[in-house]
Amino acid sequence: MNNQPLISIMMNCYNGEKYLREAIDSVYAQTYKNWEIIFWDNASTDTSAEITNTYDSKLRYFKDGKTIPLGAARNKGLEQSNGEFIAFLDVD
Repeated sequence: MNNQPLISIMMNCYNGEKYLREAIDSVYAQTYKNWEIIFWDNASTDTSAEITNTYDSKLRYFKDGKTIPLGAARNKGLEQSNGEFIAFLDVD
């Protein structure tokens, strides 16, 4: 896997529990395996955090203390990414 580039999958979430597990599972089901999920929780008040905690360390969870605009939240998440390539995946 070392010769395959790391893909950072940026997921922003604000109270996205309804479809969250399905979205995350779609990444885990991919045949390409050299990826990380950067999960930026935009101050959710639902069970999004609990859902993400059921996954392994390939999902990196970050939570903001207050809700900010999507573009700003994506930029904060991108600062945490390690990938050579970036993909965006909405939770819904």
